[in-house]
Amino acid sequence: MGHAGAAAAAVRYLRSGPPAPVEALPRPELRCVREDEPAPVDPARFRRVLGSFATGVTVVTAPPGPGEDTPAGFACQSFSSLSLDPPLVAFMVGRTSTTWPRIARAGVFCVNVLSAGQGQLCRSFAVSGADKFAGVAHDPAPVSGSPRLTGALAWIDCTVHAVHTGGDHLIVVGRVEALGTGDEEGEPLLFHRGRFR
Repeated sequence: MGHAGAAAAAVRYLRSGPPAPVEALPRPELRCVREDEPAPVDPARFRRVLGSFATGVTVVTAPPGPGEDTPAGFACQSFSSLSLDPPLVAFMVGRTSTTWPRIARAGVFCVNVLSAGQGQLCRSFAVSGADKFAGVAHDPAPVSGSPRLTGALAWIDCTVHAVHTGGDHLIVVGRVEALGTGDEEGEPLLFHRGRFR
């Protein structure tokens, strides 16, 4: 079956009415590796192999929370679109992140898709403890007020929709409230094998 045939079959399926209920599979048993047993996959090898997958680079920002003077933000390469209806996106953040609790308290965030010339900006948002917004041009996103970084290729303004656990990370799902592009002709900043491309 060619592409046209597959598309026609998908249209017929979608027009055939609501699908029959699907029984959920049993949840797999998940557990941490004990200190006295080897990890199933060597962490260094895991990083090296997964580093073969090139990713875009974003900065996730949030407005200052109660009693805070500066906005929050961190560099994030684990970002993805998730759903068209409703419009959802997702990003992953380490459980030990000191920035995530500030974003969680705000309940909103803006994903800034970085352009190829923003490698240094990304590095400044990857460090912990410094004023990451010092000298960084930005304006407020229209719904959340989160910083939209000047020069970004695109921005996605969101409210926190759900948070799920995922090993040593959290999976944050955001509902898209507004979005737009900056320089549509620009090239994206990519991360591949430990380097910006």
